[in-house]
Amino acid sequence: MLVLSRKAGESLMIGDQISITILSVDSNGQVNIGVSAPREVLVLRSELQKAAATNQDAAGTAPPLVVAELESALSGHKPVQPMPSAGLPERP
Repeated sequence: MLVLSRKAGESLMIGDQISITILSVDSNGQVNIGVSAPREVLVLRSELQKAAATNQDAAGTAPPLVVAELESALSGHKPVQPMPSAGLPERP
């Protein structure tokens, strides 16, 4: 891990397109940081990234018994056919 000291108003660069600026430091030591990055770069607080990973793990897969019950319940159903629009000729 690279450790840097910065004061309010100072920045650091990550590559050519990502800039991190220290906006302010309050009396409690809380730091306000500004991040400038291209739209395609996802910027998240670490706790949000961890929560998203936990949610993805929880939603991952259904237990095999549930999958089997759903397959059984849906096996006798035919797919729904769309109804032709009223007043419009049907396409061949």
